[in-house]
Amino acid sequence: MRDFTDTLNDLDRRVTEAHQYLRIALAREQLTQLESRASQPDLWDDPDQAREVTTDLSNVKDDIDTWGTVRDDLDDASTLFELAREEKDDSLTEEIEAAVGGLDSRLEEIELRALFNGEHDEHDAVCEVHSGAGGTDACDWAEMLLRMYLRWAERKGFEIELGEATDGGEAGISSATFLIKGRYAFGFLKAERGVHRLVRISPFDANARRHTAFASLSVVPFFEDLSGEVEIDVEDLRIDTYRSSGAGGQHVNVTDSAVRITHLPTGIVVACQNERSQHQNKDRAMQFLAAKLADLRRRERNAEMAVLAGEQREVGFGSQIRSYVLHPYQQVKDIRSGYEVGNVDGVLDGDLDGLIEAYLRWRREDDARSE
Repeated sequence: MRDFTDTLNDLDRRVTEAHQYLRIALAREQLTQLESRASQPDLWDDPDQAREVTTDLSNVKDDIDTWGTVRDDLDDASTLFELAREEKDDSLTEEIEAAVGGLDSRLEEIELRALFNGEHDEHDAVCEVHSGAGGTDACDWAEMLLRMYLRWAERKGFEIELGEATDGGEAGISSATFLIKGRYAFGFLKAERGVHRLVRISPFDANARRHTAFASLSVVPFFEDLSGEVEIDVEDLRIDTYRSSGAGGQHVNVTDSAVRITHLPTGIVVACQNERSQHQNKDRAMQFLAAKLADLRRRERNAEMAVLAGEQREVGFGSQIRSYVLHPYQQVKDIRSGYEVGNVDGVLDGDLDGLIEAYLRWRREDDARSE
């Protein structure tokens, strides 16, 4: 029968490594502490703290259970192989192959977590899509990008909250704000920050000529409570209310419940229109603003450190991070990692995992080279 010794040994090595980067030993200690805190009768006296405890508890249990299940399944596969080898039973080969293949796929998913080493990678993500150069095509492209990310989030089982969307006029949208909620949402989506270029035969050109359009995605980590990280002076704000409009269909309010907040010192503008009341829209917009201000301060600190370290990055021609070509050939190419995909329709329908993982691995290798 087929010898699975080397394959099983390699899987065992990967499971052992996962025990280290998932910090299972520490997670088990944390589990006991978190379960104790979660059982306290006064836990929900402080809702923010309660949400933090329950989220941490869920994440820790997920890591422990995920690793434990893979460990147990690998032990079962190894035992089955030893039994088959001793009995010289070839009929078990197919079952062992299936078990080994399943373990390999699950370990690939687990190993992706090792790429999330940023301070806020586990958090939710506030995202903004903006149309760029390209006129009507750019607005249409921005709406296509919005759909792509919403479809991707659905595939991942993330919760989606559309904050606002502004019509692009003739077609598409000029901008949209949305919140993706789920573990590692920011860790995944930070790979998508930047300018995205579309090349296609324009459906808005009567002469059917090829057009290039640009749209951008910005992503910042989201926290339900940012009071400890950023303070906002109400005197620095201009708050406008207006009637909801845009890509909301029957869910868009017809009263003046939409809220737009401008932070005067920085010029940052946030808006929310999809909550049921003006008060709810204002609260959500303030959370979006706090997230963007916190991210701005982090980037300013990083820029200061880069200057002190003498870091310089070359700025070349072209600002896009990725190109989506529909004509004269079909291809999606990430400029940073060099990763290419031929199935453009699949990507636009939310199949982004390959592109995101390739970027994260490239980023880790690039960071290692620069150390």
